[in-house]
Amino acid sequence: MTSEDPSGTALPATTSLANRYGSQKRAFGGKTKRSIVIAVLLVAIGLLFWVTTSSSQSSVSFKDIGYSATDATELSVDFQVTKSPDATAKCAVKALDSKFAVVGWKVVEIGPNAPKAGADGGQTTAQRTILRTESEAVSAVVDNCWIVGSTK
Repeated sequence: MTSEDPSGTALPATTSLANRYGSQKRAFGGKTKRSIVIAVLLVAIGLLFWVTTSSSQSSVSFKDIGYSATDATELSVDFQVTKSPDATAKCAVKALDSKFAVVGWKVVEIGPNAPKAGADGGQTTAQRTILRTESEAVSAVVDNCWIVGSTK
């Protein structure tokens, strides 16, 4: 298959296709491929470093131990918090009624604690808080804990 250019001479089919649709795309060269691989590796290493350091700096966990009703409008809630000994954490504690509606809510601050020679180095502390309720509660739990800062 041939075509003619404006001067009337016959052009090969590949040349006329290139004129019509543009030339073929070139593949990446070896240097470009190597640069792309290096850039992807650097981004992956940076992301891994960020994930590792951000999770170790703000790590806090909690465990519900139990609760006891003092009267119809007050509960005593026991829980444990595990965090870095020099960090300050806050925990949201809530009381629920028989329909799982929140009838009491309190944010408790847990300050830095002195490192101990225990199994976990003083990271876990037992907490007890009094929680007032608007009606009789049948359950109390720690909803969430978070790190608010550290003192050094």
